Amino acid sequence: MQNTAGTGPDAPIDVTPLLDDPYAAYAALREAGPVHRIAGADGQPAWLVTRYDDVRRALADPRLSLDKRHATPGGYRGFSLPPALDANLLNMDPPDHTRVRRLVVKAFTPGRVNALREPVRRVADELLDAMAERGRADLIADYAGPLPITVICDLLGIPQDDRRDFLSWSDALITPDPSRPGQMKEAIGSMLEFYTGLIAAKRAQPGDDLLSDLIAVRDDAGADEGADEGGDRLSEDELTSLAFLILLAGYENTVHLIGNAVLTLLDHPEQLRQLQRNPAELPAAVEEFLRYDGPAPLAIRRFPKEDLEIGGVRIPAGESVLLSIASANRDPGRFPEPDTMDPGRDLSGHLAMGHGIHYCLGAPLARMETVTALDALLARFPELRLDVPRGALRHRRALRARGLISLPVAW
Repeated sequence: MQNTAGTGPDAPIDVTPLLDDPYAAYAALREAGPVHRIAGADGQPAWLVTRYDDVRRALADPRLSLDKRHATPGGYRGFSLPPALDANLLNMDPPDHTRVRRLVVKAFTPGRVNALREPVRRVADELLDAMAERGRADLIADYAGPLPITVICDLLGIPQDDRRDFLSWSDALITPDPSRPGQMKEAIGSMLEFYTGLIAAKRAQPGDDLLSDLIAVRDDAGADEGADEGGDRLSEDELTSLAFLILLAGYENTVHLIGNAVLTLLDHPEQLRQLQRNPAELPAAVEEFLRYDGPAPLAIRRFPKEDLEIGGVRIPAGESVLLSIASANRDPGRFPEPDTMDPGRDLSGHLAMGHGIHYCLGAPLARMETVTALDALLARFPELRLDVPRGALRHRRALRARGLISLPVAW
C-alpha cells in the first residue's frame, strides 16, 4: 500500500484502498508494520493499529482515552454534535462511563434479551411474509434494515409514526453525501429536536420501556444537582445522548451484520446448505461472520493521555489513535487462514464487539437478532440467491462502518 497522501516519509497514508478493498489493504499494512500514520475520516492525521495483539491490548489500555478533551487542541474534528447528543458512552472514561453504563446495562442482560427472542422472530416472519409473493427483494431495505429498527424502537418505546425519518438521518451521519454539504448538520438538528420532544412526551406520559425507565432514574435522582461518582445519576444531556446512541448503534451495527452475513453465505453455498440443514449451528456461524466481515472495522477513536508506545511506535499524547478491528480479526498470527470463512475455527477472542470496559453494550441483542433473522430467512427461502452480478454490489464508503448499500436477492 503506497504512501500517496504526500511526498515526505511522514506524510499520512491515503485511506482510499481501505474503502475500496479493505481486507487486502489491511493485510498489506499488517505485513508492513504494526502502526501506520493515515489520513483519518476527518482529514486529520491519525495512527492506525493493525495487528491483533496490539489492538487487543490497546482496547483495554486506560492510558487511551475516549474523552475528546484529551485530544490535541485543533487536532481532531470528527462529528460536530451538540452537547445534548455528544455526552454519550462513546466519549466517556471512568468514572462517568462506569456510572452511565451501569444504568443502561440492565436493558441488555441475557434474561431481557432472551425475552425479546419471540417478538423478534414475529417481526422477522412478518417482514418475510410481506416479501414472499414478490419472489425478489432488496434484503437491506426490506429485511435487514426494518428488523433492528423495529426492535430497538420497541425497546425504547418510540411510537410507530416517529420512525419514518430515522433511516435517512442515520444514513446522513454514517455516510454523508459529498454533494450535500449541509445534510449532516440538518440530520443532527432533526435528531436533537426528535429526542427532545420524545423525552418530553415520555415525561408527561411514561410507558413500559427503557427510555421511560431512564427518565425516571434522571428525575428521581435529582440530577439537576449534577452527577457524582457515588450515585446513579444522569444529566439531561446524558439522558438525551443515551437515547441517541442506543437507537443509532442498535440499528447501524445489526443491519450491517445481517446483510454481511447473508452475502457471506451466498458466497459460500456449502456453508449455506449446512446451516439450512443444521440451524442449531447458527450461533457459532454468527461469531465467524463477526470475525470475517464485521460491521465495525474500527474501534472508536482514542487519545493517549501521555506519550506511549504501541508495537514499538511512539505516539504522542493527544493524537488520534484508530484501532482496526477488521485488521486484527484477519491477523494470521491469531486466526490461521484468516481469509477463509470457517465457523468451526477457534473464535475465542475475536474483537468484533470490542474488548475491555468499552465492550459493546448491545452485543447480546445484536447476536440474538442476527441468529433469529438468519434462522427465519433460511427456513423461509431455501433457494435464496443473489439477484444481480456479484460485482454490482456496493458497500458504504466509510472507514467506521462496513455494510452493503443494497442486497438484491431472489428465490
